[in-house]
Amino acid sequence: MAGSVNKVILVGNLGRDPEVRQTNSGQRVANFPLATSETWTDRQSGDRRERTEWHRVVIFDDRLVDVCEKYLRKGSKVFLEGQLQTRKWQGQDGQDRYTTEVVLQRFRGELTMLDTRGGGGGGGGSEGGGYGGGYGGGGGGGGYRDERVGGMDTRQPAPGPGGGDDLDDEIPF
Repeated sequence: MAGSVNKVILVGNLGRDPEVRQTNSGQRVANFPLATSETWTDRQSGDRRERTEWHRVVIFDDRLVDVCEKYLRKGSKVFLEGQLQTRKWQGQDGQDRYTTEVVLQRFRGELTMLDTRGGGGGGGGSEGGGYGGGYGGGGGGGGYRDERVGGMDTRQPAPGPGGGDDLDDEIPF
């Protein structure tokens, strides 16, 4: 194989409200912890078990940062696609430190709100959902793009690779 793939897909809940900062160059960046959980039944005891994995998420896409700032709160459920990146820095004790993050770069990440709850506190409103489809990097594909306007769900078929407005009544086979 000539290349490689670095792609992460997660569905989980925010561990805290997104934190939005600005880099020295003026670029806005959002970050938050995302929890993904796995549940199973222990075969020996019959008890239900759960394991939660925490992921550090960093978003560099201005439009997705706006969505985070306006609509996401602690507990919000989201779907996201990004890339794994490991950073290295030196701690105050002089030791090298490493952290691995899920990074959403401009045109190379996707974020979709999955909550349908209304209003603040636990998960954002339904306005602004589905921001990933228009900002995701790459191709057309099937499925639906989720466009919510004023709380009303206006789901439409996603355009194919050729654009989407060419509706031909004839079946090609």
